[in-house]
Amino acid sequence: REVKTIVFDKTGTLTLGRPQVTDVVVLEGDERELLRLAGSAEQGSEHPVGKAVVESAKLRGVALSAPDEFETVRGKGVAARVGGRKVLVGNARLLQERGVEIAVAEADLVRLEGEAKTTMLVAVDGQLIGLLAVADPIKPESAEAIGALHGLGIRTVMLTGDNQRVAEAIARRAGIDHVVAGVLPDGKVAEIQRLQAEYGAVAMVGDGINDAPALTQANVGVAIGTGTDIAIESADITLVRGDLWGVVSAIKLSHATFRKIRQNLFWAFFYNLIMIPLAVLGLLHPALAEIAMASSSITVVTNANLLRRADIRGRR
Repeated sequence: REVKTIVFDKTGTLTLGRPQVTDVVVLEGDERELLRLAGSAEQGSEHPVGKAVVESAKLRGVALSAPDEFETVRGKGVAARVGGRKVLVGNARLLQERGVEIAVAEADLVRLEGEAKTTMLVAVDGQLIGLLAVADPIKPESAEAIGALHGLGIRTVMLTGDNQRVAEAIARRAGIDHVVAGVLPDGKVAEIQRLQAEYGAVAMVGDGINDAPALTQANVGVAIGTGTDIAIESADITLVRGDLWGVVSAIKLSHATFRKIRQNLFWAFFYNLIMIPLAVLGLLHPALAEIAMASSSITVVTNANLLRRADIRGRR
């Protein structure tokens, strides 16, 4: 009830969590070789984007091989050795840290990320060979649910590891107020703490392993039921259907519950503060005071049961 700011993870929360490769930009070599090397390197990845690359290669009939070495660089991508060649698949930060020149791909990066596509750079033996763009469609209900939260006076924030361009493009489509982009998994808790210091009570909505610490840190953690078990275990509320309208319903239910609490306190004190003193002073038969006490209990219980009639639906 006290929450005025809700933080959303992007992948699998605001989006469907089923990314697909939409663009393959070849800078050196050919498309099949680019997909073969990138897909082989990503076979050890558990990230939805990595799985999308593997699936795309297989759909195109590209034969993949198991990497000889594999390293996940959290929040940045993967590094692997495929057939004796060093392969990097990840964001600009990963390749720059490994000494790969990416200036030639800047125009394509800006274009693809402006279309709300997560774009990965692919480098082999220190040479950039291409880009892979992945799109994860926004859930059909995301924009309407975010709008309904705004109607309840809730500030919305999207917290994501994507870069600023991609994050802002998706936020515009979903109607999110504020974007915090480029956040590594370990930095999500710090961002929640910062928002708590600035805005007070904060709720966090997420679905992934990396969201679990932030869900615990938030005043109210909300897990998407279709997400990971660790996220569900870390949260206070689980949306079984994975529908963001459940967040709206939770907010409405909390307000309706507190209204009932205030009403019931009034009726409990109303009966007892009037009838019992009159009975003590001898101005009222004690039996009537007992009836008043019983009536207050009946009123409170009946009023509480009326909570079932409260309209807490998100979707109209």
